[in-house]
Amino acid sequence: MNIIRNQRFGEERALYNSHDLVLEKCSFDGEEDGESALKECKNIVLKDCYMNLRYPFWHIDGLEISGGELTENCRAALWYDKNVKISDSAMNGIKALRECSRITLENDNVNSPEFCWRSGYIKIKNCTVNSEYGFFECKNIVAEGLNFSGKYSFQYTRNLHISRSNLDTKDAFWHAKNVTVTDSTVKGEYLGWYSEGLTFINCRIIGTQPLCYCKNLKLINCTMEDCDLAFEYSDVRADVKGKILSVKNPRKGCITADEIGQIIRTEDSIYPVKAKVMCRK
Repeated sequence: MNIIRNQRFGEERALYNSHDLVLEKCSFDGEEDGESALKECKNIVLKDCYMNLRYPFWHIDGLEISGGELTENCRAALWYDKNVKISDSAMNGIKALRECSRITLENDNVNSPEFCWRSGYIKIKNCTVNSEYGFFECKNIVAEGLNFSGKYSFQYTRNLHISRSNLDTKDAFWHAKNVTVTDSTVKGEYLGWYSEGLTFINCRIIGTQPLCYCKNLKLINCTMEDCDLAFEYSDVRADVKGKILSVKNPRKGCITADEIGQIIRTEDSIYPVKAKVMCRK
């Protein structure tokens, strides 16, 4: 591996088509305002580097970033990459990951609108992510210790497992398939609509009108807070501790809770409403 230390790169395609390169304490910045610094590269390692220019990491096979800072100016930083590991880094530019595969994120702090779209085989551990529209159309994700805030998260995702996490997000998991969330808190409005194979285990679920139009929905040993008009037109099996404010027109399955404030079955329902709803108290 060739090693470059303490250098500045500001020009267009500064290290285009580089291979087997280690960059230590380098900066990608300057009046040249060049973009695509490391495009079409292979086996690149960055340690404690500063990224302040657009589109730095496109079409890279084998990229490792540790201790890095990607500023707000570092937009669309990683596109069309594979075999990527980012650790102990700050990612602040919009659209930070797109159409990438085999990604590991560990101990990162992310503030990136439209973060991680149409990507797959993603491992996330102990990361904080703030994204208005995060993880759109991603597949095969395993996340542990994720602290997520934003809107419209995990929509159209496939094959997702989240554990020991805190999600503060509205419209999460819309149209998602094969998703399991365990030992986590999920807060937000309109959770999980139109999902298929969505399972919550030992979770705290907070917010209005959750889990409507779902297929094969499961809640196992969960609590629900401020949840009203829940489960409308859903195929659901739910075992809930505590109180659900109201349940409306569940399509089929069984819902059991300690207490349910109101069970709503309307005459104008467009589907047959056959689910069993039971209170322990």
